[in-house]
Amino acid sequence: MIKKLKFQLVHNENNRLEFTSESEKVEIYVLEEDIFRVFMPFDKENRLEKTWTIAPGMEDVPFEGRDRFDISPFQLPAYTVEESEEKVEVYTGKLKAVIWLNGFYIDWSMKSNGSWVKVAGDRKTQSYNFNQSLGESVCHYMERDRSEKYYGLGEKGGLMDRHHKRYQMRTIDAMGYDAETTDPLYKHIPFYLVYQPELEASYGIFYDNYSDSIFDMGAELDNYHGFYRYYQAEKGDMDYYFILGPKISQVVERYTWMTGKTILPPKWSLGYSGSTMTYTDAPDAQQQLKKFVEDCCAFDIPCDSFQLSSGYTSIGDKRYVFNWNHSKVPEPVEMNKHFHENGIRVCANIKPCLLDDHPEYEDLKEQGLFIKNEDGSPEISQFWDAIGSYVDFTNPHTIQWWKDRIKETLLSYGIDSTWNDNNEYEIWDERATAENFGRPLSIQYVKPIQTLLMMKASFEAQQEYEQQKRPYLISRSGGPGMHRYVQTWSGDNFTEWKTIRYNLKMGLSLSLSGIYNFGHDIGGFAGKAPEPELFIRWIQNGIFHPRFTIHSWNEDKTVNVPWMYPEHMKIVRNLMKERVKWIPYFYHLLYEAHENYQPILAPTFYHFQDDERTFQENDEFMVGKDLLIASVMDKGHTQRELYLPENQNGWYDVETEDWYKGGRAIKVEAPLERIPKFAQAGSVFPIRDGEITFEQKEDTERGLLVFPFQGEGRTRKTFYEDDGVTLDYKEGIVTWLEIVMNTTEETIELAIKVNGDYKLPYSSLNVHFPEREKRTIVVNDKEIDQTSCELEL
Repeated sequence: MIKKLKFQLVHNENNRLEFTSESEKVEIYVLEEDIFRVFMPFDKENRLEKTWTIAPGMEDVPFEGRDRFDISPFQLPAYTVEESEEKVEVYTGKLKAVIWLNGFYIDWSMKSNGSWVKVAGDRKTQSYNFNQSLGESVCHYMERDRSEKYYGLGEKGGLMDRHHKRYQMRTIDAMGYDAETTDPLYKHIPFYLVYQPELEASYGIFYDNYSDSIFDMGAELDNYHGFYRYYQAEKGDMDYYFILGPKISQVVERYTWMTGKTILPPKWSLGYSGSTMTYTDAPDAQQQLKKFVEDCCAFDIPCDSFQLSSGYTSIGDKRYVFNWNHSKVPEPVEMNKHFHENGIRVCANIKPCLLDDHPEYEDLKEQGLFIKNEDGSPEISQFWDAIGSYVDFTNPHTIQWWKDRIKETLLSYGIDSTWNDNNEYEIWDERATAENFGRPLSIQYVKPIQTLLMMKASFEAQQEYEQQKRPYLISRSGGPGMHRYVQTWSGDNFTEWKTIRYNLKMGLSLSLSGIYNFGHDIGGFAGKAPEPELFIRWIQNGIFHPRFTIHSWNEDKTVNVPWMYPEHMKIVRNLMKERVKWIPYFYHLLYEAHENYQPILAPTFYHFQDDERTFQENDEFMVGKDLLIASVMDKGHTQRELYLPENQNGWYDVETEDWYKGGRAIKVEAPLERIPKFAQAGSVFPIRDGEITFEQKEDTERGLLVFPFQGEGRTRKTFYEDDGVTLDYKEGIVTWLEIVMNTTEETIELAIKVNGDYKLPYSSLNVHFPEREKRTIVVNDKEIDQTSCELEL
């Protein structure tokens, strides 16, 4: 029977307010001027006392998690409470929660021009699942307006605006997925943001709950309740954070800060990474891998790393983590040495499930290191085409075993990095239990945490093995907090034209969900070989993503590699070198992600929220704040229509150097060899300058691309530099390039300074202006007589 509960405020101290009814309790925490938390202890039998995702400004949290109720990392601002018989109002200088006591629901308001304006509200009927009146799940129903736009939820297919759709937050191995329609996928990220066009305001909601869940963003309609959206989790408590913008960028960056710092990986992680399952599945895998290196050299393709697929671990036709198949790879140390001699690092695939005939299975079973079923024996799960058991990373002994095996079987062999794969923890039996650091509970409460702790264990193994080097890791699955350890990708996509378009949107949604360092399998992982045009367009899009990997397991036995179409080698080679050219800029953006919580890639509306047209679904994206990419995503197209967001100073076509006014749609030529890209006037980009080859890809020559204002203007840009490998940056051994540009109708003046303790690997800068520039150009007080110059530092 539905019964409307009457709540009252019973406690208000130290930024925590407690409301109770005859049977329920709600806690509200005032954490920041713009962040409140709502906690409802719905699960009376199983209580997660720890959080692994809430880590404000932190680089890491303990394996056992942080105290869920430790709010000391937050600012805990002053706040005001006003009580009446019907409601309690709690507010800071920016955000107000109006708690209605009869039935309990919350309205949220922001301060705008001195007045409070409502931006969100719970549904007024059955907004929460008190007394389990809505079944056994955890539920939160909110009001919905038809004009609202919903973004985020991490790695999801389809359009970026989630309105009118329904999504599952359940991690599975979705090999060959349709990037437009498949759901669920690999990651668990229960965060979304709302944009209200009429208010030009945004807010975000993050649910700190790790069980499988559903987000219905308006697909469901029930006449008794009006327009609504809802979140429904299978287990746990209701524990959510309300984050006010009002800018979209403020919501995203505050949420990212709240879940921790993005790792700063080595610079080589930004280079081309080769990969295919075909080579390591071959009986002569070592020879195939050696030939890959030779082909990179022969075709002059710069390459920084190679991902060693799991075939190297095989016994028969199955895969056994930490096992080396010496018939395929007779000399793994020598193989890795050969990669290293050619400037290529090796990333080895590892999986958290041991098949039941794994050489170490019985030993781990005896030690109790697996997820357990109800009788205490290892839980058996389907894994690939066999059965096995997942290791339990909430058991300290498992963590130590995992770290030891990484060091002994991989790092000591010369492997540089771990590729954490097949880590979705597809365990469906509610009776299966995790150790949970001495407090066993159903695995259904912590599946994404198993994945997160797998990454952390791999991270620490690498960190402990080479203490002066930065770890670099890859993970396919994950959740909030994964950015503290790894780079990721969108899993095993399917080879077809639309995948480029919808993978792009999927990645931008990851950016809006706090995961900044990502990419996609270029050329498609599953399906047949991409046709030449598709392959080239995919590479063009991929070179402007942080992760740049060509990877495949083609059903027609082909392999996606840069030289797969000899007749197009010139175009492909130039594109691969174009990627190297932009790495200094990407590295600076990685630093901004790490230090200032700013995304590397973003939809155009992220930086141009005041231009309402940027909210229309489009295929453009921003790399940093100043570079717009308009990839060609349709077969046979040699022109590209795009929209340049409204800005004050206009845009340059980077290739033609044509200048365009912002706030207009244009059509540009886009032959197969061209990527339409546009720079904001007033922008500067650091690039790898000079000749780039397979042998000569090190970042030892720097250039600056300068796009001056058309008339009067002033800008200051700073770009980050360090050694790209060690942890010296933590000791402040870094250097900054500072560029100040002043322009008038007649002159362009550039002042360039170098500040810092890191010794740069280059002693001069090549400064490049648009070739058609006719104004007088002065660089560091010296007039130059052409549009490019070399500046001694």
